[in-house]
Amino acid sequence: MKILAFTDLHGNLSSYRALQAKVKKDKPDCIFCLGDFTIFDAGLEVMLKKISDLKLPTLVIHGNHEDETLVEELCSQYPNLLFVHRKVVELGEYKVVAHGGGGFYGTGKNARDPDFDKMVKSAKQDLAGKIILITHAPPQNTKVDMSAWLRKHVGCSSYADFIHKYKPILALCGHLHENFGVKEKKGTTLIINPGPEGMVFKV
Repeated sequence: MKILAFTDLHGNLSSYRALQAKVKKDKPDCIFCLGDFTIFDAGLEVMLKKISDLKLPTLVIHGNHEDETLVEELCSQYPNLLFVHRKVVELGEYKVVAHGGGGFYGTGKNARDPDFDKMVKSAKQDLAGKIILITHAPPQNTKVDMSAWLRKHVGCSSYADFIHKYKPILALCGHLHENFGVKEKKGTTLIINPGPEGMVFKV
């Protein structure tokens, strides 16, 4: 199965055309949209239509630039889009664990995401087998969560703990623009920020 994943499109049409080219060239089976496809909801419906127009099944989570409720409502109007925030979705032999929103996390308790922790606790029975984790914010203490301008790690420790415990094959995230294309291997998990022009993964 081929997956095209992208993040932080922010309404950029040049990046959107790059996604169109990857769909045509690489022929992925599905798409993962990791949030922040607008600038604070501007042109939200237009961008969701464009993503739907890629004509592939697309799992969507919101970023810190989008309203969760609005994205969920609009996704329901497009046949190719499925809003998957706080869900575990079966995709072939894989289970996709999805969590959107978030942003810059702090340290200690402030680095955790209680909403994600609650979701994982309630979904434990669904987490056996092969897993892909998709989030908007990055996991803590990785190459993808190092903020160049804050000069510190700003990711989510809840996501990092999930990776350590459940060992997903892929952990795809976004949020930090300076880390587009950055990847890191933690044990058996490949952690990547695929950027706005997207990356194709074969699993």
